[in-house]
Amino acid sequence: MEWSLLSPEIYGFLFLVAMVAGFIDSIAGGGGLLTIPALLSVGVSPVQALATNKLQAVGGSFSASLYFIRRGAVDWRSQRFAIAMTLFGAMLGALLVQFVSPDFLLYLLPVLVIIIGLYFLLVPNIGAEDRPRRLAPLAFGCLAGGGIGFYDGVFGPGTGSFLALSYVMLCGYNLAKATAHAKVLNFASNMGSLGFFILGGQVLWLLGLVMLIGQVIGARLGAGLVLSRGQKLIRPMLVTISFLMSIKLLHDHHGDTIRSWLAFYF
Repeated sequence: MEWSLLSPEIYGFLFLVAMVAGFIDSIAGGGGLLTIPALLSVGVSPVQALATNKLQAVGGSFSASLYFIRRGAVDWRSQRFAIAMTLFGAMLGALLVQFVSPDFLLYLLPVLVIIIGLYFLLVPNIGAEDRPRRLAPLAFGCLAGGGIGFYDGVFGPGTGSFLALSYVMLCGYNLAKATAHAKVLNFASNMGSLGFFILGGQVLWLLGLVMLIGQVIGARLGAGLVLSRGQKLIRPMLVTISFLMSIKLLHDHHGDTIRSWLAFYF
């Protein structure tokens, strides 16, 4: 297919999807659950969809990160080790996924995302204010940065939520501060995995750049709300997105099994 010959309506559709995804992603994560199906719906192959999604996600995560840094919400210099470990982890994951199937994550991921949603739902004061740090910066960089970066390179959905929860739980950050720092690490992981997709020739540049512009706009709007509304906005968004993400993942990958169970019992 000649992607340059696609109709303007398709490009407009992908632009709007990316803008909405960038807005959601900058607040609670999970934007890839909108953009990847949108790319698949216009005929993009699964591998090209993952690769092109990384290109447009780089725009959104960069836009939000730059906004947070300029507003003084993130001291990126203090995060250099975590950024480096996240970048390394994502590169390693993107390399490994070309040789090993990540299918086992399809079974584990919905459970993890549901746990995140329940945690923020049942602990209403979580992230309301800063708390004592539980993990030293070097250990945090290796564990959260390297581990979640690796996951993002292999698979990806929910990376922003996992990073934000890590900052709240392990660094004692309030939820707005955690979300801002999570977006910086998310940018690093996007860059790390994107590099390997580019080397593999899987990125559809025209589609990706159109969506990147939408991501930049949406992420900038969302980032502004993070700093102005803080925990009052982020917590319900995280809970809602976590449950919607879990439902979609279960439907996409286990829909037939669930329907057969329901038909058997009801």
